[in-house]
This record gives sequence, structure tokens and C-alpha cells, in this order.
Amino acid sequence: MKTLTVDFGARSYPIHIGQQLLQQPELVTKHIHGRQVMVVSNETVAPLYLDTVLALLDDFDVATVILPDGEQYKNLDTLNTVFDALLEQRFNRGCTLAALGGGVVGDITGFAAASYQRGVAFLQFPTTLLAQVDSSVGGKTGVNHALGKNMIGAFHQPGCVLIDTDTLDTLDDRQLAAGIAEVIKYGLIHDADFFHWLEQHMTDLKARDQQALAYAIEHSCRIKAAIVAADERESGLRALLNLGHTFGHAIETGTGYGNWLHGEAIATGMLMAADLSARHGWVSSADVERIAALLQQADLPLQPPAEMDADRFTRLMSVDKKVLDGGLRLVLLKSIGQAVVTDDFETRLLDETLGSVA
Repeated sequence: MKTLTVDFGARSYPIHIGQQLLQQPELVTKHIHGRQVMVVSNETVAPLYLDTVLALLDDFDVATVILPDGEQYKNLDTLNTVFDALLEQRFNRGCTLAALGGGVVGDITGFAAASYQRGVAFLQFPTTLLAQVDSSVGGKTGVNHALGKNMIGAFHQPGCVLIDTDTLDTLDDRQLAAGIAEVIKYGLIHDADFFHWLEQHMTDLKARDQQALAYAIEHSCRIKAAIVAADERESGLRALLNLGHTFGHAIETGTGYGNWLHGEAIATGMLMAADLSARHGWVSSADVERIAALLQQADLPLQPPAEMDADRFTRLMSVDKKVLDGGLRLVLLKSIGQAVVTDDFETRLLDETLGSVA
């Protein structure tokens, strides 16, 4: 087992990474301060791991709420089913919520914890690669709106993150690839050597080699933990984690939540960001080709869906959390391993990027 720490002073919390961790209650019980625990999962994950988690929490008063599975259910209606369960079963301010599932479950559970009785504790038990390397760490919680992804939410840090890599054994190949997209992101924004390692070990990751997966998860979490500890509420540095997300969120919103997986949309968005960076002369065409080759090796899409024309991209990208005072900001690349958040890009070149792929 590897343990990292997200350093928020008195609010610091551990990220435990390893096999069979859902069978080790000593890792979790110290982060539960009351008797009541509400486990939130979904219809896909609950049949696989809920019994294991209930055994993990055997010393507590545990209730469960099972959500439908899919990005299309990451909304206020589904959030209310969690509140309904908490209120119907008289959960108090000393309760703890536990998210067992992927990014949707984690985001909804965290937002419910941030809001219920003005804030209660919660734990993250992520079961998808994307959730393990990204959404479970850093305290971003929330739901989607028909007009924009992740536009309603709160920052609320978990008490701990328990990453049991055995849960990846039941993850389908498409979901695994979607998680690899976020792993690739860390190499692009922060660590060129890690990007090179991914080029050398992509076959191992796709084959679910435990050693390769553990290294990729630990390295990704280490980068994210350092960034969010330095900038919890995304006032600067943390925005780098959104490489490809402005383009990708537009794809998710424009095609209907759930039709493209988040990681698939982000993969295409990162390649679009790389293309725009190359048009500014910041990265070479050879760099863009390397990025495209790695994404393709990971079985990720390189082109947005046909219905995403340039006008639709432009309209949807204007509803983005990085828009400031009416101006669009993008995360672009200065090199593989170095990203920048900027509004200093040429609109003409953005139009060329959108026109070349959409």
C-alpha cells in the first residue's frame, strides 16, 4: 500500500492506494466521528462491492442509497434522492457519507455532504480509474445543468480517499480508457518524463498490469495532491488540471450527458488544445502527433462527434467556469509537460482549430 497526503493543514487527508483495501477497516474508521454512515453507490457498482463495504463498516449504523448509473443522472433530481434518504432515516449533523463508485457517485455524494445540514463528513471509495486519479481527490463536488457541465457545486474535501485497485478488475475497457485520458493529462500539464513513461507502458496499462496501474495511479494522485494543496479553490494553478476540459465539456453538453464518457471527451479536447497551441507556435507539429498517437494507443477518440460544429462549440464553450468577465480562458500547452491558463490566444486561430476538427 502507498499513502499520500493532501496537505490542507488541519483538514489534511490521506489517499491510500493498494490492493484489498476495502477489506481493511482500520484505514477508514478513524475518519468516521459519529455512528451514522450513509453509503451512496449505483446500480452497477453496488452488486459488486456494496457487501464488502458494509462489512468494512460493520461497527457503524449504516444505511444505503443506490443511484442510477450514468452521467445523465448527475443532476439535482438525483441529488435529492440522497437528501430524501438522509432525512427519512433521520441522519444527524454527526453523520458521514461514503461514496462507492465512479466520478458521478463521488461528485453527487460530495455535494450532498457539503450541503446536508450545512456540511457533514464524507469518504471516497472510487472504483473507476478516472475517479481514482482525478475526481476523488481535491474536493470538487457538484452536478450538471442542461446548459453546462459541473456548473452547480461546492468545494468540500473528503476525510480520506481509499483506492482499492482490485476494483479495476471489473471495469470495462471503455471506462478504463476514459480513465487513462486523465492519466495522460498529468503528463501533458506537469511531467514530460511521465508522458514518456506512458508511451512506453500503455500496453501494460490496457492489459491491467497491476504494477503499471499502481504506478500510474500513485503518480497521478501525487501530482494532483500537490496542485490542489497549493490552490484549493482554483484561483490559479489548479485550473491547469482542466486541460482539454473546455472543449470536452462542450462535447458532453452538446451531445447529451452520457453519450460520450467524460474521459473520451477530454481526450478529444486535449488534442484540440494541442492543435491550438501548435497554431500559436508554442508546441511543434511533432508534439501534436505524439499526443495523438498516445491517445490513439489508449483507444480514445481523436475527433469530436459530427454534430459538434464550430458554432456549437463556440456557444457551449462560452458557458464555462474559466470564463472571466466575459472573456474565455483556455488551458494550452507551452510544451509537453508544461501548460498555461491564458486568455492571450488569437480568436482567429481558435476558429481554425474548431474548423479543422468540427
